[in-house]
Amino acid sequence: MKILLKRSISLFSLAICTSLYFSRAASADSTADLILSLKCPNEYTVNIWKRYSSGEFLYRATGPLGNLSLGKGTIENTGAAQVYQFKKGNYQYRVIGGKGDHKNEGALEISNDIRSILSQACTKEG
Repeated sequence: MKILLKRSISLFSLAICTSLYFSRAASADSTADLILSLKCPNEYTVNIWKRYSSGEFLYRATGPLGNLSLGKGTIENTGAAQVYQFKKGNYQYRVIGGKGDHKNEGALEISNDIRSILSQACTKEG
């Protein structure tokens, strides 16, 4: 329980700090298509968008403690899941959307160059 609490606090602290530093609205993008939406614990929502013109993947996260927007994402198809990866500074964000038997499942993983900060299960919306 203590580990979960520490990870949740780390996630929200990271979201606040990052959103203050990289303040860009985490809203729908009229030039992109929503391809994955995850509902994570503590009212945290993660959306992956794909720009129509360039094919660039965008990360938009919203939560009670702030918003975070990232661009220049990559995708890896593992067969069982689509893994979207984003990087900002020393932090890596991985958003995993399940396929097949796990199509309603997902996960959010955040790490820095040294260690994993958060790994939590989420559910797909829509």
